[in-house]
Amino acid sequence: MLESVQNFLQSTGIYNWFSQGDWWKTLIMIAISFALFYLAIVRKYEPLLLLPIAMGMFLTNLPGTNLFHPDFFITGEASFGEILSHGGLLDLLYLGVKLGIYPCLIFIGIGAMTDFTPLIANPKSFLIGAGAQLGVFVAFSVALMTGLFTPQEAASIGIIGGADGPTAITVTKILAPKLLGAIAIAAYSYMALIPMIQPPLMKLLTTKKERSIKMTTLRTVSKTEKILFPIVVTLVVFLFVPEAVLLVGCLMFGNLLNVCGVTERLSKTAQNELMNIVTIFLGISVGATATAENFLSLQTIAIIFCGLAAFCVSSIGGLLTAKLMNVLTHGKINPLLGSAGVSAVPMAARVSQIQGQKEDPTNFLLMHAMGPNVAGVIGSAVAAGVFLSWFA
Repeated sequence: MLESVQNFLQSTGIYNWFSQGDWWKTLIMIAISFALFYLAIVRKYEPLLLLPIAMGMFLTNLPGTNLFHPDFFITGEASFGEILSHGGLLDLLYLGVKLGIYPCLIFIGIGAMTDFTPLIANPKSFLIGAGAQLGVFVAFSVALMTGLFTPQEAASIGIIGGADGPTAITVTKILAPKLLGAIAIAAYSYMALIPMIQPPLMKLLTTKKERSIKMTTLRTVSKTEKILFPIVVTLVVFLFVPEAVLLVGCLMFGNLLNVCGVTERLSKTAQNELMNIVTIFLGISVGATATAENFLSLQTIAIIFCGLAAFCVSSIGGLLTAKLMNVLTHGKINPLLGSAGVSAVPMAARVSQIQGQKEDPTNFLLMHAMGPNVAGVIGSAVAAGVFLSWFA
């Protein structure tokens, strides 16, 4: 009887918590998860992803639950049979990240929800989307120069500048799985903070006259153009950056489901049920990688700062590209479109619209900003393909 009571006491969470030597680290991680809960629920910053990530982080750091085993994926390589036999729930869900399934399914959903019409109507928007990838390569260089990261890890950090969570996760799970939790949290946190980060940069780099520029109505895009666009883009990306076809192809497949006119049910499923289910699985399994051992380090602090630098430089790159285009077109391009070149759809485009209307309430930039915004999605996927071709 005494032995049974002793076994019960040793199985409690209290015993497991304080029996570990670094229990205070666990306390810090749970506090961080609570901070993410606050940002998602109270502040409503990217709640659809921050909330599952926070829950995954909370669960994985509860001692003794055995829901996630980092040594299966991050510090070692377990066999599939071992994971099925001895893994916890989060281990099984993480297989979708490890095998690259979740990000691709997310891209199908994003493609089904994305309207590429503004980009087709104004192909010059591709240049702004390309310019907004500047932060990716600047952050990669900075991370590499710190001496804290390998080239593979630096590439994963640089992708934060693309402001595309699934892309960052895809690159990191291949090149630097140990950093997945920190990079994913940084990427989604900065995406959520776009309305705070970008406006000061927009005001700093543009004049009131430039911000007040009104743009002409976009031309009408035919259904044929809409159908051919995803096919042609996939082919072009394959010819130049084959490593990017995985993400770009899924993005364009989702868009084709939407625009072809014969797969409405599949398009709605991709936009709603599939997107929602995969978002839950992706968020909670990525959050599970943020254990105290992997997260509480000097590297994490460096990732936070490099990620912020990447995001800011990407916004600046887009703004400067749009300013140059404004000069070349003799004042026909509003430079505020440049900040929309990051791939946070549609939040970055809305920020451009809001800032434009602050200068002139009759100025409507949203549809024009959606062009570089969706171009940024393609651009970040291509940048990811470049890094994978270099280091994978």
